[in-house]
Amino acid sequence: MANYLISDLADLPPQACPCGTARRAFTEDADRTASIHVVDIKIDAQTHYHKKMTEIYLVLEGEGYMELDGERIAVKPMSAIMIKPGCRHRALGRMRIVNIPVPAFDAADEWFD
Repeated sequence: MANYLISDLADLPPQACPCGTARRAFTEDADRTASIHVVDIKIDAQTHYHKKMTEIYLVLEGEGYMELDGERIAVKPMSAIMIKPGCRHRALGRMRIVNIPVPAFDAADEWFD
């Protein structure tokens, strides 16, 4: 068994998520170390949080804001944001981001107020 995984995110089907649509790789890895997503943010992403997962966002395209525990922070291409467990967050504005959840994304760890 190989000690690595490879995925072509362009070949993965987009899935609806609270932020817009996401193409998610490595979510099925048995070790659940991390996953990586390319996310197209819609204008009105839903505020949500995670109890176990840390997310790292990297803005690739577009500009807007991240709302982090009620504080609005301006973001643009190459802005990186680490969102720790418990931080209520959402993106505002049309953007394309890379999201790296650690451990790997788990839909059961998405919480809404």
